[in-house]
Amino acid sequence: MEILETLAAIGKSIIPVLRGTEITVALTFSLLAIGLTMGLPLALGQVYGNKIISTIIVVYERTFRSIPALVLLFLFYFGPATFGIYISPFLAAILALGFRSSAYQSQIFRGAIQSIGQGQMMAARSLGMSKLKAIIYIILPLVLRRSIPSWSNEYSSVLKDTALAFAIGVIDLNRWGWRIAIRTQDPIIVFLVIGVIYFFLTFAGTRFLRWLEKELKIPGFQSRDTIG
Repeated sequence: MEILETLAAIGKSIIPVLRGTEITVALTFSLLAIGLTMGLPLALGQVYGNKIISTIIVVYERTFRSIPALVLLFLFYFGPATFGIYISPFLAAILALGFRSSAYQSQIFRGAIQSIGQGQMMAARSLGMSKLKAIIYIILPLVLRRSIPSWSNEYSSVLKDTALAFAIGVIDLNRWGWRIAIRTQDPIIVFLVIGVIYFFLTFAGTRFLRWLEKELKIPGFQSRDTIG
């Protein structure tokens, strides 16, 4: 009977749960977008930049990969308040976890760039392309294709990292799970349901990326090579 009552309580809270799921999905895609837009330039700078640029990028990457996600959330949420700047929990989560994702994605893209080899660049330059044009029109399309398998792993990691955002007040799926668990006094059933939702989001996203990988696969380029 207790299980049925808990499930009934979850059913009555379906709208808030769906809103929490929407926030979780929005946060996930925001983090991936920031990671992508920052990660690619960071990877290019690390591979093709001079020693100073490469060193700065390495420091950035190792810093954000070394600090736990929860600590970053606290730093980005409470840190600006020290200087009289107040930002929303959602924005703090986007910045903290987005920069963290950019550090990880930069290494995915760096590995993809290095796996292509110098032959593509040399061929492009021999056709009269500048280095910048060769990167934009030759290297980047190959890099994005070859990064999809590792990028799907990043998607899964980022999705699960969003569950930590409730610690600074983001009203996501995890937050609603806690509210329902407190009200029903039956956290096991509640978080089993929440876990199923996370599983579905992970499964659906990774299946889509696997399909995308097959659609964009280039003959002669094994996109499932290990990317560092």
